Amino acid sequence: MNSFGRFLRMAVFGESHGEAVGVVIDGCPAGIPLCVQDFSSDLTRRRAGAEGTTSRREPDIPLIKSGLFNQKTTGAPLAILFENTDTISEDYTNLKDRPRPGHADFVAFRKFGGHNDYRGSGAFSGRLTVALVAAGVVAKKVIDPILVKASVLEVDGQTDLKTAVKSAVKDKDSAGGLIACRVERAPVGLGEPFFDSVESLISHAVFAIPGVKGIEFGAGFASGRMRGSEFNDPIETPDGKTKTNHAGGMNGGITNGNQVLFRIAVRPPSSIAREQDTVDLGTGQPAKIRATGRHDVCFALRMPVIVEAVSAFVLADFMLVEHKIPRILN
Repeated sequence: MNSFGRFLRMAVFGESHGEAVGVVIDGCPAGIPLCVQDFSSDLTRRRAGAEGTTSRREPDIPLIKSGLFNQKTTGAPLAILFENTDTISEDYTNLKDRPRPGHADFVAFRKFGGHNDYRGSGAFSGRLTVALVAAGVVAKKVIDPILVKASVLEVDGQTDLKTAVKSAVKDKDSAGGLIACRVERAPVGLGEPFFDSVESLISHAVFAIPGVKGIEFGAGFASGRMRGSEFNDPIETPDGKTKTNHAGGMNGGITNGNQVLFRIAVRPPSSIAREQDTVDLGTGQPAKIRATGRHDVCFALRMPVIVEAVSAFVLADFMLVEHKIPRILN
């Protein structure tokens, strides 16, 4: 479904080339100071413009339609809308019957009987992540002073991000990337095992971001090659501070007071300028496809702020579950 959360819940809506995309946030505490300018920094970080990102330029001015009065949240559902103004839908005509390899084109066509909106990938587009970022702006205010910060570690296996992107552009190809996210000042005790552990819900939210293919916490997959004497984090203080952090700030699915650390793998975009093999869904015959239109060469470049947003939202929900945030703020 298109909604997520328990006490704090968001529902995203819209398509890439529809009139608008947006988010409705329910359960937001009343009294949080909020204005349009509060969204500027994070929306700018998500915006395209750097080499390797799409040439589509949307102003992304948040239109707050409900849940706000006198620049404070009211406790009613907060509805935030972003209009789509820079669309060139004819660029996607050739994709109607010829799905891109690695993309959701084929499964969307089959699942929805050909009624899916294929323009700009429709509801499967990274365009909808602007709604996630907006929800994250609100969530970051809810969890303050907890800090969530993500950054790109690698592109195409290289730490020299600009060189890696230039190489992919030159080759008319795309590139994947790795992103790290760190959470500071998370209190001890967030998380509800079994199924609502911190890892479970962060993973759930992160995999809603188009292009994410893997996640690991702390030492992650390397822990499968370690012994307990190496992996175990020695406890140094009564408040739970540990000497190392192989567990990634969690034990038993519950935050332990140390830095929450995880990394995600982002696949290369499927829309590339090279010719690829596919099938014509109308004739059933083999066909060729070359992506036209405007696309990111590397999703990962614009993704850190999106990862921060969904992570902050999960933490805000946990904080409300634990009654660590009053429903009405002064």
